[in-house]
Amino acid sequence: MDQLRAAAQRNVLVLAAGMAALYAMVELVFGVATITFEETGGSKSLAGLAPAIFLICAAFAALAAGQAMDRSGRRPVLTLGFAAGAGGCLLAALGTASDFLVPAILGFALTGAATGTVLLSRAAAADMFPPERRPRAIAHVLFGAVFGALLGPLVFGPLLGDDGGGSALDLAWLGGAGFMAVGFGLALRLKPDPREIAQALPAEGNPNDAGSEATGSVPLRVAIVAPGVPPALLAVLACWAGMVTVMSLVGAALIDHGREHGAVFPVLAAHFVGMFAFFAVVGPVIERIGRRRAITAGLAIIAASCVALVPVIEQIHLVALVLFAIGLGWSLSFVAATAELSDRAPAGQSATLIGFSDLLGSGSAAALVAAGGFALDALGIAAVGIGAAALPLLAAVWISGTALRPAAGFAETS
Repeated sequence: MDQLRAAAQRNVLVLAAGMAALYAMVELVFGVATITFEETGGSKSLAGLAPAIFLICAAFAALAAGQAMDRSGRRPVLTLGFAAGAGGCLLAALGTASDFLVPAILGFALTGAATGTVLLSRAAAADMFPPERRPRAIAHVLFGAVFGALLGPLVFGPLLGDDGGGSALDLAWLGGAGFMAVGFGLALRLKPDPREIAQALPAEGNPNDAGSEATGSVPLRVAIVAPGVPPALLAVLACWAGMVTVMSLVGAALIDHGREHGAVFPVLAAHFVGMFAFFAVVGPVIERIGRRRAITAGLAIIAASCVALVPVIEQIHLVALVLFAIGLGWSLSFVAATAELSDRAPAGQSATLIGFSDLLGSGSAAALVAAGGFALDALGIAAVGIGAAALPLLAAVWISGTALRPAAGFAETS
């Protein structure tokens, strides 16, 4: 059992390093996707479609990847995800180099699919530990993303320079492909596969073993309406929708207010630090206060911060602070909801249920970002900030009331 525990800890480190590689690339996407789309497509009002393509592909890839993980294991699917990300970045570089929109669109699609796939690393982390340790395991893996957030400005800021156009975009996308190649190599080092570790855990109280013979025995349509699952799904949907809408469009908003392209990356870095830097604390906090309280607090922070963005958009340091707060609220609600879904998933179907939650979250975010691009162009940042706050606020109010219905609420113990 000591060897099993050591293997699980080693895999957590590998998964965390893979998240660092992923989020270095993700920061590039949200920093320059709108700019890339504007330059290759020639229309500012279409800028929101670039992250929307990324997000919708992430959404559908998450569900497909989750189902594949439950059938075939975690390592091969994660490896394929990183390979798709490398190919997507190369296609985006081709699009900017040739000033041709089609390769860029395909690139956004593949990088989105890669993100939806690799984010399921948290399902792999949950596999390897008993229920009471899952929030910490998920948090430790996601914590790796902060290093990618810090690497992004260091690598892409100098590459883009002041204007962020022409060959600078080509080089930046090639840099993103390099990060994905590193992630590919890391995924190959997941030994044993987290799914194999999960097979040894049922005797220690892991009813949702990823290797259970019952895999696939419960239809997804039944799993998503089981007690406690709908509030957790709503939490994932709301935290993603509010957070991603602002994250995707803040770069274009800052440029509209006279900032240089390179200035976008420190703001996004602050956001990613808020999302990932405090995961060592977030896991224990969730275990202490309970998942429902953590989710509602996180959603409330997101909603308040989205509204706060409107009056501070001219002050870049305050914009960075607001994006940091949005990230912090996301980390609370997202980790708590993921742990809840992992606990309540049918045996052997945790990745499928978590993938479905990502489908809802990324899909709703894609719709809001696409609409937000037009709203930003026509109405300004106020429409984006207030619109992004609506769903997290409504979800927080509804989920806070689930305490009155224990059978449909959240587990309040760790």
